[in-house]
Amino acid sequence: MDIFSNSMEEQLKKDSPLARRMTPRSLSEFYGQEHLVGENKPLRKVIEGDILSSLIFFGPPGTGKTALARIIAATTKARFTRLNAVFAGVKDVRAVIEEAKQMKTGWGKRTILFIDEIHRFNKAQQDSLLPAVEEGLIYLIGATTENPFFSIIPPLISRSLLFTFESLSIESLKKILLQALSDKERGLGKSGVTLTEEALHFLAGTAEGDARRALNVLEMVVTNRTSAPGQRKAHLQLADIKEVLQKKHLKYDRGGDYHYDIISAFIKSIRGSDPDAALYWLARMLEGGEDPLFIARRLIISASEDIGNADPAALPLAVASAQALQQIGMPEGRICLFQTTAYLASAPKSNAAYLAGERALAYVKNNPGKEVPPYLRSTGYKGAASLGHGEGYLYPHDYPDHFVVQAYLPTGMEKELFYRPSRQGKEKEIAERLQQWRRLMGKEENKGE
Repeated sequence: MDIFSNSMEEQLKKDSPLARRMTPRSLSEFYGQEHLVGENKPLRKVIEGDILSSLIFFGPPGTGKTALARIIAATTKARFTRLNAVFAGVKDVRAVIEEAKQMKTGWGKRTILFIDEIHRFNKAQQDSLLPAVEEGLIYLIGATTENPFFSIIPPLISRSLLFTFESLSIESLKKILLQALSDKERGLGKSGVTLTEEALHFLAGTAEGDARRALNVLEMVVTNRTSAPGQRKAHLQLADIKEVLQKKHLKYDRGGDYHYDIISAFIKSIRGSDPDAALYWLARMLEGGEDPLFIARRLIISASEDIGNADPAALPLAVASAQALQQIGMPEGRICLFQTTAYLASAPKSNAAYLAGERALAYVKNNPGKEVPPYLRSTGYKGAASLGHGEGYLYPHDYPDHFVVQAYLPTGMEKELFYRPSRQGKEKEIAERLQQWRRLMGKEENKGE
């Protein structure tokens, strides 16, 4: 358990990593999240007004969640206690609650409990917080990189204000890096090291919105340069950054929000007919270590859902791609994914078949128990004829153009139209055929979508 004092300086030890030393001590040193802490924004009002409420901070790593918790610790009049969900358990939570009860009844002191990585608490651990939160014994601040609607129990969410943190912009990261380079007390100001604008911009860009990552790389670069004889002062170039960085780390988490967000962007790019964007998101997933078979399965779904009968070749191609991937494996299997992604994104689009099925399902749920007309019933067993099954059925192949007017839906449903083909690609031909047949059947003319 870690209790913050109001003096941030006492906690920033000289041997701490640069990212820890440069933790902002006040809102004036905090960069990014303007939608939350800008002038007259909600979180700023909470902090400056010392308005206590349970809070959930949700966002990517290195975006300021813990930093803002520390700022609250430095400005609030309440007692501030910290737990890390990786190491803490129900016993630790109960100890904090007991101390909070004593502080409130004995001294009238309120307690804020900050839990870092709260998504790592299981349901029982989160449940143990509820009574104290409800009674106002503690005010919870939970920081999480996981979607709280998946990782935090609904009762805690409903009793908290949820604030979503965004990845830091390149401009915000550049300000943070320059602040670290100029600060002689906590940062690297005494090193005399500076960055070219090109190197600064590149470093901020490779951090992908994560201030901690940007500062860690900067510290490595400066340490490498200043440890060499005669290099106490240096003007670092782009090559110096690349030498330390070696390979850019792609932000991707197969089990977290990036997994869902990037696959969503991938499918939406295919649906939106942008093969360039679709291939970009595909590359992000492959480089991030996503299961290629998961991608292949999503391509099969997209082929039916978003393309359908506008290009009937899409589904066989997607299925063949998945089978080929299983046969040849990676890395060559990525070539099949490239081909299929480019084809699907470039194909004409129609979700008419998918919507038709959904309409039929909805009708069945709302109108159960419709009988199969006798002439459509099975005749493949002894005694069927005596029941009148199949009597009056018209065999379409016995008629011109292999079509004959006949009702195939239950009585009273003859006019229902579930499938409304679009005028895209091959489905345009389907729409024209159906229009003729439906007119002969006396159904409302289908104009497509």
